[in-house]
Amino acid sequence: MSASPSASPRAAAGQAMRRKLMGEAYADRLNGTVYADPIMQKFAEVTTETIFGTLWNRPGLDLKTRTLIVVVSDTVMGREAELAIHLRMARNQGWSEEELTEAILHLAGYIGAPLVREALLAASRVFAELRAEG
Repeated sequence: MSASPSASPRAAAGQAMRRKLMGEAYADRLNGTVYADPIMQKFAEVTTETIFGTLWNRPGLDLKTRTLIVVVSDTVMGREAELAIHLRMARNQGWSEEELTEAILHLAGYIGAPLVREALLAASRVFAELRAEG
């Protein structure tokens, strides 16, 4: 999805940030899924403007650090679907599979092995998909 002519500057900035973080092909694929459902389209519009257009564009932290924060947050909260998206973003921002795996493993002593196990299973799937995609 590209920003419509009536889209706010934050929505346009959010769309650009999503594409930067996710990569063009994955953003297009995700848009094709999300925008097919009118309810999820509304959700995507709100999050694109507020989260990607505002939070991700704030000064003070680089994108690489921000992606690690969301990977850790998703792991702690057990948000496997979001973790898969955010792991892709983290890899696109330069985190290696090894670094992300270690960050998730480090959480075992603080949040417990079951959440870490689920996160690592998601990471294994995402990393395999990314390798297959080239």
